[in-house]
Amino acid sequence: MKDRADAILRPEQAEYLELLLPPSDPLLAEMERVAAGRQIPISDPEVGRLLELLARSCRARRVLEIGTAIGYGTLCLARGAPEATIVSLDRDAEIQREAMTWLESGGVADRVELHCGEALEMLPGLAGPFELAYVDADKLHLRRFLDLLLPKLAVGGLVVVDNLLWKGRVAGDDTDDETEAIRAFNGYLMMHPQLRSVVLPLGDGVGLAAKSKPLVTEMGGPF
Repeated sequence: MKDRADAILRPEQAEYLELLLPPSDPLLAEMERVAAGRQIPISDPEVGRLLELLARSCRARRVLEIGTAIGYGTLCLARGAPEATIVSLDRDAEIQREAMTWLESGGVADRVELHCGEALEMLPGLAGPFELAYVDADKLHLRRFLDLLLPKLAVGGLVVVDNLLWKGRVAGDDTDDETEAIRAFNGYLMMHPQLRSVVLPLGDGVGLAAKSKPLVTEMGGPF
């Protein structure tokens, strides 16, 4: 157990952990290079590895992703769950077409369903259940994303939400709309009555939650 709040959250520990991370395989490394060159937000390599591990450990058969971008997280999820269908939502048709090219190169395109449009509009119409959901999209709508995906998530299923430390800004004095939205979401995630949750200092901050019981609406309520 750490003996003070900042016992592990220091630059030298972060650098050490980065050194431990094995190099990305050629396809992921090329996606990282392209994303960095064009400033496309994708999962950090360590978050990609976490996604693969979680997808594998929960033996997911259906996975939901909110925020496709160029398909980096999608590829990691598909690799971790080789029998799963990945349903990925994004509002940018052009970048989804690019994502499909990468996914074809990775040999997983036949297991990925890309849906283009506003996630808030598409989520209610999706058929569940999903065993794993990954959210890496508009930070202003994180709470609504969670509210809409939870009824589609199997009991025992996992939710992963990226960028919850927001480069440290949530712990500072920033009051811009995105920082305030993430700050409020973090409290909501940790106190949600249907979830057991933790925020991990991995990458840019990763929320990890397990659905511990069904929602009232799933049981026919309100009563």
